[in-house]
Amino acid sequence: MAHILIIDDDKDFRQMLQEMLEREGYAVSSAVDGAEGIKLFKNKAADLVITDIIMPEKEGLETILTLRQDYPDVKIFAISGGGRTHPGNYLITAKHFGAMKTFMKPFNKNELLGAIREVI
Repeated sequence: MAHILIIDDDKDFRQMLQEMLEREGYAVSSAVDGAEGIKLFKNKAADLVITDIIMPEKEGLETILTLRQDYPDVKIFAISGGGRTHPGNYLITAKHFGAMKTFMKPFNKNELLGAIREVI
């Protein structure tokens, strides 16, 4: 069973995504920010990390850089609903930092699940 790590500070979104992925047969763990997510990944590597971009403590772009540096082969998807600028700007940067796929909130469920199946 493939393991997916979700990193997002929005509790409701994190729970919704976790339940959706578990219904699809994935083992899922979750973290509230990048610092917690990196700790979880170090304890149990995931087949895929899905991280939000705008978060307190350790935000998504920094999380992507850290994971890429420490685990060059990690598969990462970035998601964003925006912040001070349009979410697309953050997602373009996330791609440059090493995210394989990016999704703007709200995203299409089938597109996300198809992308997950593609990389796992």
